[in-house]
Amino acid sequence: MTGKVLTTLRSIVRRPAGLPGWNSIRGRMAIVLAVPTCLLLTLIGLGVADRAADWSAARETEAHVGVLLRAQGLVREVQRERGLTNGLLAGEEGYRDDVAAQRGRTDKARDALRATLDEESGALPDAAVSALWAADVPLAALTETREDIDAGTADRAATLRTYTETVTALIDAESAGAPDGDRRIAQGVQALQALARATEAVALERGSLNGVFAAGRFRAGEYLDFTEVRAARVAALGQFRQLAGGGEEAALDDAFGTTAARRVVGYEARAERGADGSALAVAPGRWWADMTTLVDDLHDVQRAVGDDVRARAADAGSAATRQLGGFLALGALILAVAVALAVFSARSITRPLGALADEADAVAGSRLPEAVRRIQEAHPDTPPTPQFAQPRPPGGAREISRLAAALRNVEDTAVGLAAEQAVLRRTSTESLASLGRRNQSLLNRQLGLITTLESQELDPDALAELFELDHLATRMRRNAESLLVLAGEESPARSWKGTVAVADVVRSAVAEVEQYRRVAAVDIQQCGVRGHCVAELSHLLAELVENALMFSPPKQPVEVYGWRDGGEYCLAVVDRGIGMTPERLAESNAVLSGKGDSLHTAPTRFLGHHVVGALATRLGAHVELRPTQGTGVTAYVALPAVLIQESTSTAVARG
Repeated sequence: MTGKVLTTLRSIVRRPAGLPGWNSIRGRMAIVLAVPTCLLLTLIGLGVADRAADWSAARETEAHVGVLLRAQGLVREVQRERGLTNGLLAGEEGYRDDVAAQRGRTDKARDALRATLDEESGALPDAAVSALWAADVPLAALTETREDIDAGTADRAATLRTYTETVTALIDAESAGAPDGDRRIAQGVQALQALARATEAVALERGSLNGVFAAGRFRAGEYLDFTEVRAARVAALGQFRQLAGGGEEAALDDAFGTTAARRVVGYEARAERGADGSALAVAPGRWWADMTTLVDDLHDVQRAVGDDVRARAADAGSAATRQLGGFLALGALILAVAVALAVFSARSITRPLGALADEADAVAGSRLPEAVRRIQEAHPDTPPTPQFAQPRPPGGAREISRLAAALRNVEDTAVGLAAEQAVLRRTSTESLASLGRRNQSLLNRQLGLITTLESQELDPDALAELFELDHLATRMRRNAESLLVLAGEESPARSWKGTVAVADVVRSAVAEVEQYRRVAAVDIQQCGVRGHCVAELSHLLAELVENALMFSPPKQPVEVYGWRDGGEYCLAVVDRGIGMTPERLAESNAVLSGKGDSLHTAPTRFLGHHVVGALATRLGAHVELRPTQGTGVTAYVALPAVLIQESTSTAVARG
């Protein structure tokens, strides 16, 4: 049988092309899903026909759990009678009427259990019936004990033991003949029995401490009995938690989480402090009421667990047993075929997709960036390097082939776009640089002509107009130099020999802004700046000053400060304008440090920051924007020690 199955599987795996639709992913997945689905439907049909076989076993289990719950009802009543009787014998005469009423409820529950045994004895295991009838013997002995209690001759400790032995006999009888076929049902019955022992421990504690609190203190040996009962409760609850499900364990936690249960913990703490025989000031009635609430809650949990076990038994009654061997064989066949088809189909999809994923990672991580870098760094006259052919991914599905082709098209298109962008960027940069150099040359000639006219003009009004024209041309020259900076070109040198005073550099920068009258050099310590960097530092300061003027009120001055800071020299351009948001301030500082957005993606209104950042990089200076105290923004410029030296009185001449 096994050989035929393996032969069939080999024929399926070796000849996939013969299956209709195998050349497409959709067809392969349809085959993978259709075959196990049909086999599962066959299995379900066989299972439905075999469900009725376990009906009698399920009925026996349900009957057993029903009798067990009825026995638990009798246990509850005996426990209640035990606790009330113990309090009465300890001297609490207020319990006498309660004891009499409780005896009637106990006898009624005993009669109900006997009636149930007579009705369900045919559906119960013989061991369970025998054990329950044997447990009726201690119940019958309670009649004599009650007579001694009424006559006042009963000993409290002996009476408590008699009732406890009766309860123990009933609980032990419940475990006799428990079902052991279905694991979940057996585990549920074991959990129910563990909970019954835990409930008995709580009820026994209720009864024993009821007598202790009524007497006002522990007598000899009673405290030891109290600790043993609590230990038995903890052990039984631990066993129940191991066997119970999540919902059953939550119900148990709810029972121990009530207000009455929390008060019980307090009473137990008081009882522990009376271990030396000291007086215990606990009202027996309050202890009895709170403990009875806890015991009743635990019995409710028992009923819930019992109902759950009965439900499991009902479900187990519909399980298949007669043809278990057939089910196992059919299940193994389904599993083998499904696994073989799933593995083959998965490999036919995942292998080419994995290869394409590796290819895409290689394209995105190394090949495409390398190709773009080569294109950008290549000489304009060098022809582009031809792209090497991409390997065809494994797998013959049409969709995989189309995906591979699409990936190659994406790579080719990206490389082509990168080449076009590199050419466009190079052309734009060269055009801007050429335009900037032309403008700078013309403006230098214009400034020279204006200087000549200024020296020849005697009319004050005309001379003032020439000064304004000179100032305008100076600003235009700065814009042309900014264009060269943005294009990455070095502007024609405008340098001075020796050093130039910082104050003169600041005045030169102020002269290149429109509203220079609003700029005040407040406090500038003397220091010299090396001549080769004067033009670029003046340009940098002019950009910062103009930015401060632009975002300040029309009548609000902009202040410039300068001071030495160790080996560096610091300049500050302070405005008290509208200020900047923390997010925008962080973005601007990133641009000034060369870590912000690229120039090609930056908004045009912030190009001045890119100019300042480029100039700061050339100078090795640090530029940072910070909020001005109150309102506005302060631009700090830190010049490195290599650009400065002690102050020298050298005037700045226009280049």
